Amino acid sequence: MKLFGRILFWLVLVPLLLFTLLQAYYLAHVWWWIDHNPTSTSFMRQQLSVLQEKKPDFQLKHKWVPYNRISNNLKRAVITSEDDSFVDHEGVDWEAMQAAYEKNQKKGKVVSGGSTITQQLAKNLFLSPDRSYFRKGEELIITYMLEKCMDKQRILEIYLNVVEWGVGVFGAEAAAQNYFHTSAANLGPAQAARLAVMLPKPRYFYKNPGSGYLQRRSEVILQRMNNSELP
Repeated sequence: MKLFGRILFWLVLVPLLLFTLLQAYYLAHVWWWIDHNPTSTSFMRQQLSVLQEKKPDFQLKHKWVPYNRISNNLKRAVITSEDDSFVDHEGVDWEAMQAAYEKNQKKGKVVSGGSTITQQLAKNLFLSPDRSYFRKGEELIITYMLEKCMDKQRILEIYLNVVEWGVGVFGAEAAAQNYFHTSAANLGPAQAARLAVMLPKPRYFYKNPGSGYLQRRSEVILQRMNNSELP
């Protein structure tokens, strides 16, 4: 019985304790960020590490701006492109996930994620781009933490300030300055639509600004974005 107890302790209780402590760590950060702005994210740190391997003095382009200094054009464009039911769901759009799963099954590879803005934020803040069932499960847990602790406006504010928009470019202000030499507050509809379409593959479009898909998809988002509801 003593041997069984030791096995139970090391195989079940210790991993369970570590998992619980990890969730407490995430929850403490989420709670702090209700009214404090993140200065960096997991994605930022990972990208900076990679870029500094080639150029040790490289610094990310990133500047935080409050919600009211981000153009409503960009907010509408991002919601239209990334998560058109953002204001209605509770963090996860199960129908979108099912549709993405079916699409991936047809293609025989992962071509669509079906992740909401809140899920993308959870991943950006704490996790990695790697795909695994454990990482997806952790993403869902953090997603519900964000939704329970924050309102939609705060979630969108943080997302727009930390999401990647190109090689070393993070957040709406840096993106607006980098691509259009203007501020996030002054982005026009066409500029906002173009930035929104870049989000799923920001490094690719950073290097391929003349992409035909980028132009065509931007025009579609531009036509639809005024129908998007803002939090």
